Order: sequence, then structure tokens, then C-alpha cells
Amino acid sequence: MTMTYHAGGEGSFFSSSAWRATWRLGAAYLACFLAINTVLWGLAGVDPLESFFGKLILLCFCAIVTTGMSAILYRLRRQSFGRRALVCLAMAVTATPLFTLMDHLIHMAFVYPEPVPVDPVYIGYSMIEGLALFFGWSCLSVAQIYSDEARDRERQLATVREEALAAQMRALRYQVSPHFLFNTLNSVAGLIEEGASARANRMVLSLSDFLRATLALDPVQDVRLADELALQEDYLLIERERFSDRMDLKIEVPAALGDALIPSLLLQPLVENAIKHGVGATNGPVTILIAAARMDDRLVVTIENDMPVLPRTGAAPPGAGIGLRNVSERIRTRFGMQGSFAYGPVRDGRWRARVDLPWVVQ
Repeated sequence: MTMTYHAGGEGSFFSSSAWRATWRLGAAYLACFLAINTVLWGLAGVDPLESFFGKLILLCFCAIVTTGMSAILYRLRRQSFGRRALVCLAMAVTATPLFTLMDHLIHMAFVYPEPVPVDPVYIGYSMIEGLALFFGWSCLSVAQIYSDEARDRERQLATVREEALAAQMRALRYQVSPHFLFNTLNSVAGLIEEGASARANRMVLSLSDFLRATLALDPVQDVRLADELALQEDYLLIERERFSDRMDLKIEVPAALGDALIPSLLLQPLVENAIKHGVGATNGPVTILIAAARMDDRLVVTIENDMPVLPRTGAAPPGAGIGLRNVSERIRTRFGMQGSFAYGPVRDGRWRARVDLPWVVQ
């Protein structure tokens, strides 16, 4: 699977989320500008109503200019910070004379009924005001576009990580099914060779029911512990056809733990190992114990089985590594540091696998 990530998107400014954020920010920014200038004109003796309508016209002009500036900065969002800063300054310097001219015309139209000579001091103040307005807006727009793209990048990376995790979980889950399928088919072949066609037929039918149930599961979704145990009991019904005289199954799971959630088929490799390296590797009776307990905010599930004494303390039975690695990797991928998996002999001839997960209920 190939995943391609495009930071920030390539759409137009007016179709981007940056435009919506800029519109909201610009409305507040220019409203403050209008209010401050109206108050200042009022302090200078200008009729507030007249100054309000005059500044409202100037506000519309500023809104058009700043929208265009934001669109330009959005197009330049891939450029370096220094280059964008120069563009901000250049746009502010270009827009300031237009702002000053518009401000002067509005001032004469709403304050003085007769044309008045140009006041250099007023023009100077207006130039400073316009330069501060447009350069400040440019810097604010750059910051807003950057913040908006950073949020988009975080959302897209989260989506990519989720897709990658789902793909990895599916791959790990599907490593289990062929392993179990091959072992079961080998058992069916063995029963056919022994002439136990009725048992082989029951085993095939049980296998069909089991596969139908397991393949319907979503490998990235958790299931109730009660449902997971029911699946394992179905699996053990298949194996019981082979070892009915030597396999003793005990399940010690309180009913109150039935709603706890665990990854689907997480226990399958462990039960399969108990059969293969416990019942299948010995000649005498073997007890398989599946137990679960809640310890504070943790769910602990253990699977124990009798097995031959290992030649080396702490070693895994030959051939058990695939299933154990699969379980360990699934827990690491799904829970990170919040989950753990341990296994090993608890005494001579007794093996235990222990799964420790966060307590989560449906």
C-alpha cells in the first residue's frame, strides 16, 4: 500500500479552511479598527455618526485590500519566512498610499463641506496608520495560514497513522488464520488416514463454522472477552476431536469480566500453542487453563498448559515463536507501553502466557 501525503492541500484560498479562519479574524480585526478610529474622531470633535459612516466606507475598502493580501500570502505559503516577510512589507507599502488617499477623501466628504488644503501632518499620521494596519494584517494572516496548515497537517498525519496501524493490525491478524488453518487441515488429513471419517467430517464442519465467525471479525476492532472466549471454545471443540481422551479444559473467568474489550483473536495463537506444544507434545493428560482477572484498571488474561520439561529454563518450545511474536507485536502496535505480554515456564512441565491490557468495557 502506498500512501502519499500533501501538506496543506493545493486548493484555492477561497475554498480553503484558511479563508474561513481569515474571514472571522479579519472581521474582528477591522471592527476594532473601525471602533478605535470612530472614538478618535469623536475626541477630535467630529460627529460620531458622520465619522462612523465615513469609516464604514474605509472599512469596506480595507476589507477588499486585506482579502487580496491574504490570498497572495496563501499562494506564497510554500516560500521561506524571509521572502514572505518582504512580500508583507511590499504589499503594506503599496496599499498605504491608496488608504491615505481614500481616508483623505472621506475626511473631506464627511468632515469639511468645502475642499481644504492638504495637511502634511494629517497625511503623515494617515500613512503611519495605514502602514501599521496593512503590515500588521499581513503578519497576522501569515500566522493564521501557518496555524491552519499545521492543524490540517496534524489531522492528515493522524489519519495516515490510523490507516497504517489498521493495515499493520490486519497483517498481524491474518498471520494467525493460515497458521491455524494449516494445522487443522493436517489434523483432518490424519483422521482420514486413520479411517475416522465421521470425526473428520465433524471437524470440517466445525472448522467451517469457526472460520465463518472469525473472518467476519474486523481485525482492528476490539471484541468482548466473553465473545473471544466463545470463539476459543469453538476452536477447542475442533481440537477435542483429536485429543478427547487427554485434553482437559478449564475456563476460570468471572462473568463480570465478560464485557471487557480485547483485540479480536488475540488469544488464538496462545490457545493454539497450548494444544500444539502441550497436548500434542505429550502422551499423558494435559490440563489447559484459561483465566482472567481485573487488577485495578488492568485486565489480565493467562493461559496455562502442561507440557514436556524444556531443556533450557525460560526457553520457548520449538516452533512456538511465531504465535508468541504475533501476540507481542499486536499488543505493542495496539497499546504501546500500556500493554504487556509475558510468557515462560512457571515450573517444570507447566507453561504460562500472560496478557496484561488496559481495562476497557463496551
